[in-house]
Amino acid sequence: MKPGIHPQYVEAQVICACGNTFTTRSTKPVLRTDLCNVCHPFFTGEQRIVDTAGQVERFMRRLSNVSTEPYVSKRQQRLRERQARLEAERRRQEELAAQAAAEEAAARAAREQSTEAETGDAEAAAATEQTETAETAESAE
Repeated sequence: MKPGIHPQYVEAQVICACGNTFTTRSTKPVLRTDLCNVCHPFFTGEQRIVDTAGQVERFMRRLSNVSTEPYVSKRQQRLRERQARLEAERRRQEELAAQAAAEEAAARAAREQSTEAETGDAEAAAATEQTETAETAESAE
């Protein structure tokens, strides 16, 4: 090793954010850290969120602002709109078919009534002729 180019390797005091301190060796005499073996979740086995510069709070705020409904893509929205249009068109066609069937039934009923009226007139005319024929036959006798 070349002399004079390497830093001094000294005893260092490590201070954690949880308050734990221990001694090790480093090129700096004092080291400050956010996590150590006493407070790190891997070693403690507990689930704990370590907040660094408010990032966890920001994340929790964003998470609370998110709606509970799942995200619907534009393609899914277009497909739903298309399906709704097709369903509306199908319902409209069914209504038109029902309306046409009702009109046809009304026309059939009107034809039956007119046919009955014609046959009723013919029967009445035949009955009138028979009575007239009978009256003329009686008067001739």
